[in-house]
Amino acid sequence: MQTDIETSDDIRHLVDTFYAQVRKDSVIRPHFEEVANINWSLHLPKMYAFWETVLLGKAGYKGNPMAVHIQLDQKEALTAVHFERWMAIWHETLHTNFKGPNTDKALKQAQAIQALMQHKIHSFREPTEGLGVI
Repeated sequence: MQTDIETSDDIRHLVDTFYAQVRKDSVIRPHFEEVANINWSLHLPKMYAFWETVLLGKAGYKGNPMAVHIQLDQKEALTAVHFERWMAIWHETLHTNFKGPNTDKALKQAQAIQALMQHKIHSFREPTEGLGVI
């Protein structure tokens, strides 16, 4: 029987399981490992803290994921395909391992993050019109 995401151990299991799948995925693994050059021993604790803050209300995450992703997009474009694959793995990981209100919240938060990041990255790419040199 599946339980909800309620503890730090649950968060750790969620994040570890998710990133184990990411590291096997041919679509997004290269972006993590070759473009971002992720140091997993540093990245995973940040993700534990992020999701503990979001789902369990434990203050502890410090960072600016939007700025990081905008910088990564400048190195190599983050496309809709990348975001859709990230979401598919997240959804599968959640619903394979957990069930309940925090699980639902984790999915909704990820969807909101995805939409906001895609919007901000796209907006950042577009040149500002009407602000040419006079």
